[in-house]
Amino acid sequence: MFYNSTRNSSVKVNSAEAITQGISAEGGLFVPESIPQLTLDEIKSIGEMKYADRAAYVFAKYLTDFTEAEIHYCTDNAYSTKNFETESIAEMAHLFDGTYMLELWHGPTCAFKDMALQILPYFLTTSAKKIKLDKKIVILVATSGDTGKAALEGFKDVEGTSILVFYPEDGVSPMQKRQMKTQEGSNVGVCAIKGNFDDCQNGVKAIFTNDEVKKALEEKGMMFSSANSINWGRLVPQVVYYVSAYAELVKDGEINLGDKINIVVPTGNFGNILAAYYAKHMGVPVNKLICASNINNVLTDFINTGVYDRNRKFYATVSPSMDILISSNLERLLYLMTDKNDELIREWFGKLSSEGKYEVNAEVKAKLSEEFAAGFCDDAQTKETIHSIYETCDTHTAVAVKVYNDYKNATGDTTKTVIASTASPYKFSAAVLEALEGKTSDIDEYAKVDKIAELSDIPVPSALADLKNKPERFNDVIDKADQKDYVLRTLSE
Repeated sequence: MFYNSTRNSSVKVNSAEAITQGISAEGGLFVPESIPQLTLDEIKSIGEMKYADRAAYVFAKYLTDFTEAEIHYCTDNAYSTKNFETESIAEMAHLFDGTYMLELWHGPTCAFKDMALQILPYFLTTSAKKIKLDKKIVILVATSGDTGKAALEGFKDVEGTSILVFYPEDGVSPMQKRQMKTQEGSNVGVCAIKGNFDDCQNGVKAIFTNDEVKKALEEKGMMFSSANSINWGRLVPQVVYYVSAYAELVKDGEINLGDKINIVVPTGNFGNILAAYYAKHMGVPVNKLICASNINNVLTDFINTGVYDRNRKFYATVSPSMDILISSNLERLLYLMTDKNDELIREWFGKLSSEGKYEVNAEVKAKLSEEFAAGFCDDAQTKETIHSIYETCDTHTAVAVKVYNDYKNATGDTTKTVIASTASPYKFSAAVLEALEGKTSDIDEYAKVDKIAELSDIPVPSALADLKNKPERFNDVIDKADQKDYVLRTLSE
């Protein structure tokens, strides 16, 4: 299996090269040259495996330059009770009749990003050895909250790597910020940006292709890679849990093999729902992929109209991991939907960069309508949803539940449905507690956590409870214009 760049189809690399590079030299994203297939019998057999073996089975379809032993080394080390608090790794819970929560937040940082970022360090170090890379790998990350901590935890003290995370100063929850600022490890760094997530992400993308930075890296025997979902090694583990979810429902007798399901995903950067798209096109029977957004509803508008327009007001919401107006992984989807037309991708994303807007053609609009449904909700509706289901979700998952209920009421579609539950409610304690009690509270963060625990039957994850007494290590705050210089200074230290 080889990988092409969305902005230059003539680029052809193997998976180890795609994972170590993170992003193609001209700024395109790597995509597999074809989508491997799973038969229904294979999916059924996957349901009889433990999660690490399920992952290995799917990875073998994509990482064909990896040996079986290399893949199992990665999966066995990443997906175990050493890292996750449940043997299932990804728990399946009933929400309503015919509706299931895929709980993806039982890892060390209590967010779905752990599902990919616990294995990415193994992928990356294995890939570096395979291609005989003799450079230190510098992981550069932009985060809207959860990716940052999950990447820091995954790469903490990993030999031959260092990691630097940028986050929007006022665009993450207090608990997310606390998680990053207290991060341990000799090879980690964290810095806040005066701006929003898009500012962080645009800065990181620009640094990847900056000639001055490239020269500095070369002189020091270093290279950049990414732990964001622009890296294929971050995205492919997310495909696994959608394949696994379907296989689990079949094994448990909740659906018959071959029955279609809907999948609902709260998403801002489009990576999580793109993984579900890949699972569908591998052979998982999926009816609709339902894209759930908060009031920053650029994706909802795009799916419904074919016009992507980031020229709009940016809102800081109670679901901050979706406070995004530039959805990077959409580029991969459009590359597939245009039959790998890199010229169109360059045109559209060039317009996005220069004008903040582009419109896809009629053929792509039709494909979007066939594959996807989309909706959004505001903060008040998010909190109302948490209150209505009370003890089961964080603010992002609540967005997904609200959007799904709206979809079901509008369409009458009663297809059994899996909702991706993306984080522990304790990561967003202020909004969750307000939703549960119907009023705001001025008690401190950890008192809010304790109060939620009293009101629900969900235990506080030890990873969050233990933060209370940890000292903060990182307090740098810079302007977005200084991001490149900050990286250069960090590289010289």
